[in-house]
Amino acid sequence: MSITIRRGVEADLPRILELIKELALFEKAPEKVINTVELMQRDGFGEHPVYWFFVAEHKGEIIGMALWYIRYSTWRGLRLYLEDLIVTESARGLGAGKMLFEACIEEGKAKGYSGMMWQVLDWNTPAIDFYKRYGADMNGEWLNGSIEF
Repeated sequence: MSITIRRGVEADLPRILELIKELALFEKAPEKVINTVELMQRDGFGEHPVYWFFVAEHKGEIIGMALWYIRYSTWRGLRLYLEDLIVTESARGLGAGKMLFEACIEEGKAKGYSGMMWQVLDWNTPAIDFYKRYGADMNGEWLNGSIEF
């Protein structure tokens, strides 16, 4: 199986939003997605992009993506924050997730960041096991906080 990883471009956004909605359905929260292609165009391809992404392609079709942004830690400095790593259900097990994750690691190293961070739901055992294979610290000590506007 030939999978290609490349940087995402604006034309990829409709498919990226489809993948985001697929993930929201998997995470039992499809109604939470309020993002649009137009917002993603503005935020990722405007004058001051706030996120970037890689896509995984197989036979000319986008089967996965990894979207990240820069986070600043007062203790550690610049960090790559992996917002979402998504591989469409029918393509799982082909190695695309591994390739996307490793592309993010390499991006962070190339930029001189101090590390990479992400979140995973505590019931998503396959994802947790995947991250542990990289020696990831799956620290359950911190609670997530958020406020909706």
